[in-house]
Amino acid sequence: MNTAHTEILVGVDGGGTACRFALTHAGTRVEHRAGPANVYSDFRAALETLTGGLNALTAKAGLSDLRDARIYLGLAGVTGARMAAEVAAALPYRNVTVADDRLTAVTGALGGRDGAVIGIGTGSFLARKAGGRVALMGGWGFALGDEASGAWMGRRLLQNVLHVADGLVPATALTEAALQKFGGTPAGVVEFAREASPARFAAHAPDILEAAMAGDAAAKAIMDDGAAYILRGLNALGWQPGETLCPLGGLAPHYAAFLPAEVAASFAEPVGSALDGALALAAEARP
Repeated sequence: MNTAHTEILVGVDGGGTACRFALTHAGTRVEHRAGPANVYSDFRAALETLTGGLNALTAKAGLSDLRDARIYLGLAGVTGARMAAEVAAALPYRNVTVADDRLTAVTGALGGRDGAVIGIGTGSFLARKAGGRVALMGGWGFALGDEASGAWMGRRLLQNVLHVADGLVPATALTEAALQKFGGTPAGVVEFAREASPARFAAHAPDILEAAMAGDAAAKAIMDDGAAYILRGLNALGWQPGETLCPLGGLAPHYAAFLPAEVAASFAEPVGSALDGALALAAEARP
């Protein structure tokens, strides 16, 4: 086995659905994929995923250990410096940096460019890089944030269904179809919402998108409100039309139809992935 430890870089993109690992050494890159690693929702299980994944990555690379590697972990559920320190202390590595997963996504998407990112999937966040500095916005989770996200869209739809039942707004084809999915009664909607995860709320997003493009008033209002949040966020970050704007996540590109034309025209393909970003940040870390 190779026992040299110079210039070993490890990047981890740890999400609530899956965790991806990459290692570069001596001109080669090795990758590994494992299960979820959300350190907020299940700290112990996330550590098991991280430890197992890093061990598997070490073996794939033909190395004996990673004690001298520069390791950068971008993880879902890292809510601040205290959580990051707890994760780092629980891992047997000398040079490990732990942060939330937004910065890895931004770094991978923009590469060396300045610009902004709108990350819209089940959850959401925004970011802008200018002069080498990154400002982050959102990513606070479903309970208090994640505006414009798939989970937020689904919740807004079901709120609208209940508003129809209360006589506050008129029914639409979308709200009627949604109501029928829950037995045709508001009680079914409330029962679903009591235990539903963000992912289950987000499962309604495709129906909302389809209905909005077809002109359904309820769906269009949801998409317009989501686009308004994105626009407010970009303005607060100082982004200007013409700057690079990378849409990340399954839903972000769909907002192009609901944003001002000059904003949608700035959409650009990401340079790389969040895993690429993790490796780049590992390279920047102090040895």
